[in-house]
Amino acid sequence: MASSGWWFLAMMIIAYGVANMLQSVAATRTTLHHSFHPGLLLRLACHRTYLVGLTCQMFGFVLAFLARRDLPLFLVQASVAAGLGVTAVLGVLVLKWRLPIAEVALLVLLFAGITALILSAQPAPSRPLGTAGTIALAAALGLIGVLGFFAVRLHGAPGSVALGSLAGLAFSAAAVAARPLASVQSFEGFLRDPLLYLLIAHSIVGQLLLGLAMQRGSTTAAVAAMDAAGAVPAAIVGLLLLDDKIWPGREWLAATGFLVTLAAVIGLTRYAEPQHHHTVAPTEERPALPSGAKKSPFLSPSALEGALPNSKDGAAQRGRLSTRS
Repeated sequence: MASSGWWFLAMMIIAYGVANMLQSVAATRTTLHHSFHPGLLLRLACHRTYLVGLTCQMFGFVLAFLARRDLPLFLVQASVAAGLGVTAVLGVLVLKWRLPIAEVALLVLLFAGITALILSAQPAPSRPLGTAGTIALAAALGLIGVLGFFAVRLHGAPGSVALGSLAGLAFSAAAVAARPLASVQSFEGFLRDPLLYLLIAHSIVGQLLLGLAMQRGSTTAAVAAMDAAGAVPAAIVGLLLLDDKIWPGREWLAATGFLVTLAAVIGLTRYAEPQHHHTVAPTEERPALPSGAKKSPFLSPSALEGALPNSKDGAAQRGRLSTRS
């Protein structure tokens, strides 16, 4: 009998792809943060675009939770990366992103790897995680928080990849908590299970880290780093501790698909180019706006370029902006 998890998996990929794009737009319209502080989430919450993206991500989270009830973690976590393809397509169509050939090739490779995982995964319920596993998840939460406190000081692509990777670890821990939690039968048992609160805590930390990562460079690089770091730990824990299953005789296909998927997302962190320039921080010197131009505390260099007149002075100001961005 076919599992409903496949339907949840497909809808999850679409929801995460839309969420990535919308949250990226909102993150780059918010003043760059240099500290690991939840205030960023409050500032992002002021953007309607971010709230819509967050709604899509919560919908994807629920769909992923339902998919994990039957499908192994190595498949669900790797399939989250397929949302990158949806993000890239939407970015090209809606935001006019220009994807390099290497990035397009890696996205095709990503989908090939996930297809192999789908063909090799055998639906099955999870076994309980146990007390030791619950304690390990709690310890991981503290460790990720400490590493995030230092990683937030990095800028550009290194900061985007480091923070995205930590976000992936947080979301991976949340996925490990969700797999056995989805098999709890009673609502009372669900509310009393400590895995529920670890899942919420890891998800909040992961969301904050992802927002910080998206502020520092390429959306594709940030999300790819998150997916790469999140896929491996969850896959290992699922296979060793949670009774995740592979169809007999297809172990080679699962291994190949996982390695191809992992190589694709790691490659995306290397070759993905920034799709946007971040907002100029309020403390930086800005050129004077021409008369009649609309003032905005978060006016980007590209917006300023469009507002400047086609004169020698305007060309000079555009040149100074391009060197800064």
